[in-house]
Amino acid sequence: MQRREFLVSSVIGTVAAAVTGADAGGAGAAAAVEEAQPRPGTATRKILIAGGGFDTSFLRYMAQLTGKPRPKICYLPTASADSATGTLSFFRNCAPLNVEPSMQESFIASTRQSRGWDEVFLSVDAIVVSGGNTLNQQAIWKAQGIDQVLREAWDRGIVLGGASAGSLCWFEEGTTDSRPKELTIVECLGFLKGSHAPHYDAEVQRRPHYEKLILSGAMKPGYACDNNAGIYFEDNEVRRVVSARAGAKCYHVSVAAGKIVERVMEPEMI
Repeated sequence: MQRREFLVSSVIGTVAAAVTGADAGGAGAAAAVEEAQPRPGTATRKILIAGGGFDTSFLRYMAQLTGKPRPKICYLPTASADSATGTLSFFRNCAPLNVEPSMQESFIASTRQSRGWDEVFLSVDAIVVSGGNTLNQQAIWKAQGIDQVLREAWDRGIVLGGASAGSLCWFEEGTTDSRPKELTIVECLGFLKGSHAPHYDAEVQRRPHYEKLILSGAMKPGYACDNNAGIYFEDNEVRRVVSARAGAKCYHVSVAAGKIVERVMEPEMI
């Protein structure tokens, strides 16, 4: 058996019962695997991103997108190396909402839990990805087979989303601070076509660097988001532009007649 195949089917690390619920065993595990089989063309594929700050307002909107009265929302903090601080913030942001929050570590040991990636991620209604180091996140997901399970979750209509590394990860490529010294290009999952730049108003180098890459042809045209502003996609179509802060905006950045074209996408407050 190849290592990737083994890791996809392997068990995942410990998560407190209050966070993830009891382990599935025997028939329950078999049922979860059966339920995980692809059902192409039966669900609307949904992704909600923000340039930074996936707070209570965005979580509330994500919950609404699931169509469930009390949706299960799982937090995936791979990019932050499973930071306890980020996880605590997620639970605090969920506290005012009628949701069932959980989290799933990526730094795991098979001796501590008996649920596979598919059993975890295909049993929830939404998955929020943390900010952090996008390059490391992508490497871990691909080594563990999490990327394939997230694709299946997207195809099944489970709402995906996040901010910063949690927004960048869904695109073909984007600008990242995951390497030393300077912003660089990172290749990601490619669920959403084109490129992405988060923190567009919060970090001084983001806008000029993104425009330079697109103008030169080194990066595909795409979407940039200020902190606290975001975009909801169905498949690859923009369905709504939203913001949790006055003045925060999103942009479509492209090239026309040899010049950068930055089209402002005015958001609705959520």
